[in-house]
Amino acid sequence: MEATLRSMRLVSYLTDGGERLGLDLTGRAVAAVDLLPDGPATMGELLADPGVLDRVRDALATSRIAPSAGLPLESLSLLSPVPRPGKVVAVGLNYREHAAEGGRETPPEPVLFAKFTTSIVGHGGDITWDPGLTAAVDFEAELAVVIGRTARLVTEAEALDFVLGYTCLNDVSARDLQYADKQFVRAKSLDTFTPIGPALVTADEIPDAQALGIRCLVNGEVMQESSTAQMVHGVAALIAFCSRAFTLEPGDIIATGTPSGVGWFRDPKRMLRDGDEVTVEIERVGRLVNRCREDRR
Repeated sequence: MEATLRSMRLVSYLTDGGERLGLDLTGRAVAAVDLLPDGPATMGELLADPGVLDRVRDALATSRIAPSAGLPLESLSLLSPVPRPGKVVAVGLNYREHAAEGGRETPPEPVLFAKFTTSIVGHGGDITWDPGLTAAVDFEAELAVVIGRTARLVTEAEALDFVLGYTCLNDVSARDLQYADKQFVRAKSLDTFTPIGPALVTADEIPDAQALGIRCLVNGEVMQESSTAQMVHGVAALIAFCSRAFTLEPGDIIATGTPSGVGWFRDPKRMLRDGDEVTVEIERVGRLVNRCREDRR
């Protein structure tokens, strides 16, 4: 039986013809251009024309799509929903309990750092590292905010109008490098250290980004469990703060910080190991799963 489906969960995936933008409709990806022939073929094309999202939404609302339409997500090579963001802005110590478990004070203003975009992988991709470089790889479940319109000097009251949507992110961290360097960039930017996905959930699907359950599991064991309500600085405040310092562009990603429970501060420490499966789950947003692999070089 056919059904009219209106969910807006955007995925990017690879086909023989290259990258494609699709809509996740109950576990199957339907290409955006199959719904709207003159619509965006890739996430990059959607970001270049913000108004096209409404056209895709209208096409979805008026289409009768068979349950068998599209391709099963599990059969696809999923990319990050935004495969090539201009920048990834990460926020440190943005949950009180996480700051406390590390013996740190809650920062009065957001603490920002960057993650290189070459560290990005999608849902199902491997997290890999050379054990000769790092022996202390950790997990950090985070809500990621995807910017939809150019934002510069925006107020907190208007900041959410600039959000395209939300997705899951794992801020994988090489703790030994982090503490040796006394800053974050190298330790958090190794190749594959920014898994993102599986889908971008458009902002209209998330009535309150500060009321979402968030957790991280390693091999099925819950390591982190909290709510985005526990953020020190909420999504709107982060966007406004960033935009006072630099321009946020369509496709830019803000990683909003992680709750307590990371492996480094456990007793004993629980670092990721070869073969581990790491899952980031965020209520209403999705479930991001990646396998860990040591890659000796």
